[in-house]
Amino acid sequence: MSERLGHRRVIQLAIREAGRACRAVCLNTFARLSLKKQSPSRLLFAPQDLRTGDATIASDIYSGFFVFSGRAVTTSGRSPFEYEPPTEAWGEALYSFGWLRHLRAANTALAQANARALVDDFLNQSADLPKISNRTDVKARRLMAFICQSPLLLEGADRGFYQRFLKAIGRTVRELERDARSFQSARFRLIAAIACCYAGLCSEGLELQLQKTTRILLKELDEQIFPDGGHISRNPSLLIEYLFYLLPLRQLFSSRGVDMPPALIGAIDRMIPMIRMLRHGDGNVARFNGMATTDADYLATLLLYDEVRAKPILHAPHSGYERLEAGRMVILVDAGKAPPFEHSTETTAGTLSFEMSYGEQQIVVNCGSPYYAKPDVRQAARTTAAHSAASIDRASTMTFLTISGKGIIRWLSEWLVGRLGCIVLSGPARVQCERGNWNNGTMLSASHDGFSRGFGVSHERRWFVSEDGLRINGEDVFQGAVGSNEVTLRFHLAPTVRAAKAEQSDAIILAMPDGDLWQFDASPAARIEDSVFFASSLGAKKTLQLVVSFRLNEANTVRWRFFRIGSSGLENNEQVAQSDNQ
Repeated sequence: MSERLGHRRVIQLAIREAGRACRAVCLNTFARLSLKKQSPSRLLFAPQDLRTGDATIASDIYSGFFVFSGRAVTTSGRSPFEYEPPTEAWGEALYSFGWLRHLRAANTALAQANARALVDDFLNQSADLPKISNRTDVKARRLMAFICQSPLLLEGADRGFYQRFLKAIGRTVRELERDARSFQSARFRLIAAIACCYAGLCSEGLELQLQKTTRILLKELDEQIFPDGGHISRNPSLLIEYLFYLLPLRQLFSSRGVDMPPALIGAIDRMIPMIRMLRHGDGNVARFNGMATTDADYLATLLLYDEVRAKPILHAPHSGYERLEAGRMVILVDAGKAPPFEHSTETTAGTLSFEMSYGEQQIVVNCGSPYYAKPDVRQAARTTAAHSAASIDRASTMTFLTISGKGIIRWLSEWLVGRLGCIVLSGPARVQCERGNWNNGTMLSASHDGFSRGFGVSHERRWFVSEDGLRINGEDVFQGAVGSNEVTLRFHLAPTVRAAKAEQSDAIILAMPDGDLWQFDASPAARIEDSVFFASSLGAKKTLQLVVSFRLNEANTVRWRFFRIGSSGLENNEQVAQSDNQ
């Protein structure tokens, strides 16, 4: 995107956000005056927390050792709420109180007393807590954690703690109801509405709030969940998070005897198959648009609620994802446009990127979103270079809002980044897909215009998959202006895959942990380079990538292929040479 066009876009966004901010102030002022200060008189239900607890973590917490998002804080007998969070992610985890489930899993009087003492510390220090503790999504998660773990906290508690606990719930519900009706992030509005529905269904005395927030919840579900089950942000991790809250909410409506909203049932019934579509054979979800590591236990729990358990859908046109299956081969493709800017804070420039797995072995991956990392690393993981995709002159298919420019433009960009995050400013306006047959197998063709503005080039990628899934042929075609611009195709490999050049050709041999051998070749020839796999709960891992480079004035079509050549027990130079000539 040109500098002048970028400045114009920043000014347009700033004017829009200034209007939204003014409306939000007016609405919040009205809400403060109109919302009644109701508190629940008692709790009636405690919904099930679908996430599993770990009793060993309860021991760490009792010892004053708090490990969240890759950072550890030792409190040495002091309250963890007296410490400044070392990272934003650590603060989110602490003040969301999801870790209470680990104390409940310990199922001891000591863990119960520790949980109640920590919550009481938080309630007594609520006026002096950091800003992160008051963010809408953090408050919503905290409210749901308090309600879900209320048996742990309230059993045997004195009346004073019980009353403070109920007042905290009432105060948080009022704040979240105001946030759910405001002009802030749509993502925050949805989780705020879910949390308020939890409180309204589980408490006595919040019936009015339940009616209001249920209407908000259904409106947000209708706007944010696509007909094919994807979220408007295109981030698979949000589907997983929301399902962990919506599934118990569905049960709460039934337990309370309140009419089940059809929109809630429909949203859940669409979301679960969408997650199944984006899974590889080993259970991991493809690393697209903010997806980090996959917790296998959590995902297995969610899929137990898939009553149909049909084969995964292959085509999600609203969400912009495609799935190819043949034999044990699975290929997942990002074929979607950027979402609306308010939903694009984690969107990645991976247009026409793909991931490939055979059985339980992943072969080609995207680098994924870092589980925990500094902002510059997270931003680097959003570029096209961090995906198994094509880029021109190292440019990404999307342009992100960053702090840049001088004078008023720099001031406006700083304000917008602080308010909206690093949203997508521009990206492909057109992404088209077409499926067909190929030699008894399957063909998928997808194209986008993400490079047309900067380079006058359109990009089309084609996948040809054999019926048995043992051969994948690919083509990348670039049409339009012909210049000396350098095109780079990257195929990032899973960290468990080893790669080496074949001795008698330009082919590359890929060795899998289970002994399988695959071969990759391309024209022009590929080279092996280092890469980083971010989507790991243990932090970034070193891996490899296959890189094909050429200039547009030399060629406009690249052909490449992956195919299985046997197992390591059969490997020899003659076999490699023979496979390369097939």
